[in-house]
Amino acid sequence: MCGIVGIVGTRPVAPLIVDALKRLEYRGYDSAGVATVSDAGLDRRRAEGKLVNLEKRLADSPLDGTIGIGHTRWATHGVPNETNAHPHFSGDVAVVHNGIIENFAELRDELRTDGYDFASQTDTEVVAHLVSRGMAQGLSPVEAAHAAVRRLEGAFAIAIVFAGEADLIVAARNGPPLAIGHGEGEMFLGSDAIALAPFTSAVTYLEDGDWAVIRRNAFSIFDADGNPVQRERRQATTTAYVVDKGNYRHFMEKEIFEQPEVVSHTLAHYLDFSAGRVRKMDAPFDFATIDRLAISACGTAYLAGVVGKYWFERYARLPVDIDIASEFRYREMPLSAKDAAIFISQSGETADTLASLRYCRQAGMKIGAIVNVRESTIARESDGTFPTLAGPEIGVASTKAFACQLSVLASLAVRAGVVRGVIDAQEEQRLVRQLVEAPRYVNAALKTIDQIERVARELSHVRHVLYLGRDTSYPLAVEGALKLKEISYIHAEGYAAGELKHGPIALIDEDMPVIVVAPHDRVFDKTVSNMQEVAARGGKIILITDEKGAEKAGIETLETIVMPNAPELIAPIVLTVPLQLLAYHTAVLKGTDVDQPRNLAKSVTVE
Repeated sequence: MCGIVGIVGTRPVAPLIVDALKRLEYRGYDSAGVATVSDAGLDRRRAEGKLVNLEKRLADSPLDGTIGIGHTRWATHGVPNETNAHPHFSGDVAVVHNGIIENFAELRDELRTDGYDFASQTDTEVVAHLVSRGMAQGLSPVEAAHAAVRRLEGAFAIAIVFAGEADLIVAARNGPPLAIGHGEGEMFLGSDAIALAPFTSAVTYLEDGDWAVIRRNAFSIFDADGNPVQRERRQATTTAYVVDKGNYRHFMEKEIFEQPEVVSHTLAHYLDFSAGRVRKMDAPFDFATIDRLAISACGTAYLAGVVGKYWFERYARLPVDIDIASEFRYREMPLSAKDAAIFISQSGETADTLASLRYCRQAGMKIGAIVNVRESTIARESDGTFPTLAGPEIGVASTKAFACQLSVLASLAVRAGVVRGVIDAQEEQRLVRQLVEAPRYVNAALKTIDQIERVARELSHVRHVLYLGRDTSYPLAVEGALKLKEISYIHAEGYAAGELKHGPIALIDEDMPVIVVAPHDRVFDKTVSNMQEVAARGGKIILITDEKGAEKAGIETLETIVMPNAPELIAPIVLTVPLQLLAYHTAVLKGTDVDQPRNLAKSVTVE
């Protein structure tokens, strides 16, 4: 969500950086800053709030320098204020950073032992101190930056400048996007091509694990081990006002790969990463006093709500009713003003969901909304909102919005467990730590793309597919089937695996692929039994599991897609990735319109 801009130029760069940051405002932010390198050394201007506040600072106290970096920040570690705003300094080093440094506490303790003081609450400051320490130990700026990046765990994008180095930016990517822009006698760096549109249309996108040395007339890209690599130079067809696909074929693909970043920023809104706590939030109701929670939504958002039901009941012992919004008010469910409701919608304009909200309003219930558009009708008509920070989602088939909805629901379930006395302080820290790790696990899941493309080639030739799962993997199975239907037009159905023998097993034959979502969890052995039933009837099994599940399954499959061993709480966020990628690549192979599939709309505003 945050935005990074860097320029190695021939003219004063501070105003140019601010203009570029304005084109990244759509990503969301709560503070901003710019740092430049001049003959006087490093200098910076930072401000809480919108970019207009930063512009006022720069008008009152301009920055010199023809090289600089800028940043718009969504608060993760530490409150949104000027002290925590980027860039962060340490000696002759300035850093801007998107994402989360998961091992920052360990690195911070190590650096404090070495005598480094921390001025902010952020995880980013450890990067500046690591680089500064490396230079104090005799490393060159480039060597120190590379050594520091190798110490970092998590999903991050970083840009670094140095006092006395008026022709050098070092950048690194592991998750959140970074693009290098090519100019004449100047070079640029941005979180996406939109930021760079007025300067250049020629861009090179860094890939995960890449780090780059950028100078006015040249740049070099290296892999994590320091080996030189070549990345394709592209012509970006974008304007400052149009969201760009970057180096992806479709918006859906881009949005799938944005998930490590948007999940991290959504979680940061609800979690205090430093303290290992769920933030106290201005909720529209008190989880401690309600007896029951109603959740309603449509399509993919509804399936996020089904996963949320498992979480609320498991971690908070809070009973949940979950309904498809188009059915919610017609079954005449008894409602009480003592209960609360949560409605989920990416757009915040979904007609059936809005109608259900108003039905609950008439019953006097307190209402919360999980929405991606804070100014939407559903947000405005709720007592309070739980925002998802997914940014604009262009593809009709929801991907990153779904992951962010899950992130919000998981955070709320843990918070509910805390205030209801189900989760003690030690357990809260354990669960928050698991949530903090989600972006890294999602990033690892994205690396299965080559295997998934191979499976997609098989699926692109079939007419029907069955998806199975148990526990939280059951709604994921339904979501996987929905994604395949939406964009590839292949008929698919998702079932609870235990229901297989109650009817769907009649469909199994050698022409029916069966995709089983089965992490090594509390119901894994029972799901394996269902897979045995499929295998006995000649069904082609595609197993999506984790490393432990792959080791213990003991069954022949057409393909086993292995995810990392994610903790139970975040497993649904991670396992949604291969389901999305499988649907996407199957649709690409079939040649369908991935971003705008037939008969579908992004926001369904009629019943």
